[in-house]
Amino acid sequence: MIRILVATVLAVISLKLANAQEQPGVATLYKNPQCGCCEGYADYLRDNGFSVVVKPTHELIRISREAGIPEDFQGCHTMFIDGYTVSGHVPVKTVRKLLSERPNVKGITLPGMPQGSPGMSGLKTEPWRIYSVGDGEPKVFAVE
Repeated sequence: MIRILVATVLAVISLKLANAQEQPGVATLYKNPQCGCCEGYADYLRDNGFSVVVKPTHELIRISREAGIPEDFQGCHTMFIDGYTVSGHVPVKTVRKLLSERPNVKGITLPGMPQGSPGMSGLKTEPWRIYSVGDGEPKVFAVE
């Protein structure tokens, strides 16, 4: 029991330190080392004026969970920017909405890997529901 508690505390501290080292205005994107679509998403953000640092990791599920993204709502990468978490291929318009409105949430997420979303191949076949996450159940933040 003590080992589990110590491991949990250390994990939370490491995530908080990672977030504390974040530079204002710079997005830090954690992704699976083999994922190419995440690189495409980082390039999309850069093309839209964001500074992005990409950090490959095999701990993405843990990072997402500790950032407050429920398992069923996780995207294929997790990004931290200006005190918020952005999970998945969220369109830049919605990222800017989050950063300008500054709602009292932990972050936003576009679950899964929807075809045609920024960084993904294919054509968009339906509106994307981007959810806010924080305390309580995720809620629709935007539909694009």
